[in-house]
Amino acid sequence: MVYLTLFLTSFAAATLLPAYSEILIGTLVVQGYSLWWLWLWATLGNTLGSVVNGVIGRQVDRFKHKRWFPISETQLHKARNSFNRYGQWSLLLGWLPLGGDALTLVGGIMRVPWLNFIVLVGIGKGLRYAFVIWLVAEASGVPSPSP
Repeated sequence: MVYLTLFLTSFAAATLLPAYSEILIGTLVVQGYSLWWLWLWATLGNTLGSVVNGVIGRQVDRFKHKRWFPISETQLHKARNSFNRYGQWSLLLGWLPLGGDALTLVGGIMRVPWLNFIVLVGIGKGLRYAFVIWLVAEASGVPSPSP
């Protein structure tokens, strides 16, 4: 149940919903849960949450002319230009606390192929969670898992 909660929290944290998985994962590290399982479920949930952003991004063109749509044509144009400048490799930064969710949304708008999207976002998020787990484990004296 703990790993499911971590998965769901990490999933929500990657969407536009306000959620912070780092607090939960830090607590679970200190409580002695398996570092490998924590890393796996957090990375998987967060990556799949970003896929939701990508799916939403792919729908933007259908709704951009609606009155209620929150992003102007100018903002969309700027986002596309920025993304084109740095390319799909910028999805490695999808883990950033500020702008990472928007970056994955723009990746969807730009229709990055799904395999590339998932691999790049997954690598970035996996590295972030590995760092968070390592940092908390080091700070709290949790022993590293043996190979």
